[in-house]
Formats: sequence, C-alpha cells, structure tokens
Amino acid sequence: MSSEKEILKIDPAVKSEELVRAIRKTFDEKGFSKAVVGLSGGLDSSVVTFLLVKALGKENVFGFIMPYGGQDTADAEEVAALLGIKAERIDILPMVDAYFSQVPDADKVRRGNKMARERMSILYDQSHKAGALVAGTGNKTEIRLGYFTLHGDGACAVALLASLYKTQVIQLARYLGLPDRIITKKPSADLWEGQFDEDEIGASYGELDAILYLLDKGIPEEEIIGMGHERSVVDIVIKRIAKNRFKLEGPAFL
Repeated sequence: MSSEKEILKIDPAVKSEELVRAIRKTFDEKGFSKAVVGLSGGLDSSVVTFLLVKALGKENVFGFIMPYGGQDTADAEEVAALLGIKAERIDILPMVDAYFSQVPDADKVRRGNKMARERMSILYDQSHKAGALVAGTGNKTEIRLGYFTLHGDGACAVALLASLYKTQVIQLARYLGLPDRIITKKPSADLWEGQFDEDEIGASYGELDAILYLLDKGIPEEEIIGMGHERSVVDIVIKRIAKNRFKLEGPAFL
C-alpha cells in the first residue's frame, strides 16, 4: 500500500501555482475580483484562504468567523492575522437557537446541519454586500463521499480544493506555511461536542484517500481488497458514495 501513498503525493509548489492561476481565471470569467470565505480555523478553510490571498490579494478576501456560542476561534483569528485579511466575527447561536426553541426534539445531526446552513446563509448575504464570490472549502475526499451538508458547507460559487484529496491538502498546507497546530489537529466540523470526521466516517483519511484514488482510477472493489485494504473500509467508501450521490446531482427539474 506504500505505492499508493506515493501516488497520492503531489508537488505542492506546482499545485499551488496551478490553483492560483485557476482562481484568477475563474473569478475573471465570472466577473468578480473579491471572495468571502468562512474561517473555521480548520485545515481546509485555512488553505483556501491562503490560496485566495495569493491569487486575489489580501484586500480582496473577506473572512467570516462564525462560532456557535463559546466555540474556540483562536486558530481562525490567527490565520486572519497571519494573512492580514479583514475577518468579521458573527455568532450564529442566536439564530440557530431561535429556530430550535420551536423544534426542541431535534437531534445533534439536525442541529449540526442547521449550523452549517446558517453559516452559508451568512456568507451568501455577505457576498452580496461585498460584491464577492463565496469560496468553498470542501476537499475531494469529502465531495466524493458526500460528507458535507447540502446547501450548507457544500454550497459555494467556487470549490477551490475539489481536485485534492484530504491528504494532499495536508501536503499543500505544509508548503504554504500554515501553523503546525492547524495541520496536525484532528479534523472536525465542530458541529457538536466531540465530533471528529474520521470517527464519524469510520476510517482515517489516509485509508479513505487510498481507496478513493483506486476507485477513481476504475479499479474494481475486489481488486482493491486484494491489494490489502480492509473490506469493511472499502464498504464504507462505496456505501457512502452511493448513499450521498444525490448531493452531487443537483435538483431534479421535472
């Protein structure tokens, strides 16, 4: 399986320049020069913000830190300070709790989805105010697995990391010079206490990326298992892809 890890390696300097050029081209084609981005302090949003600043200039990137109540925002604030961008803090607790005060039986998943959609609602409102595009922070692993909230963190005008698996985003983050604490902390959307991506999915990003890479190359399921990947993890990947495919298909216009 070490060979697959080698295959997933990227040249981060080359990829960074490719993405910067693609960002400039895409924004120019859409008639925009500014971007808004949600700053969570996590790996993906931090990498996206670094790339946006390189491509558009710090004066054209507007960050929004949107905690739910007392959530820790130190990493998000550090990224904004490092890049010298304007970052506005908007607490989503009042609007989220106002809704759930009327539907108190909601479980943690419904509450988490509401939080993700509330944040995206704010970003789209702020994008109108700034005359900017909403930058998405989802990576290829999350997109392929459907591990995102529809019309929440999955909504955006430009998905900057759609060509990079999670482990490749980590490689890019090290090249860009992100704080080590942000790179090494356990991935989490912080939608509820103790929520971590890999625990929720049931496998590490390293395992998921290797399997997704092989599937994307057209390698059959049984052959992937024969390469040494556990059947249970391969099943997790295949079932998530099938279950969440509707998220990538858009609305059905009947």
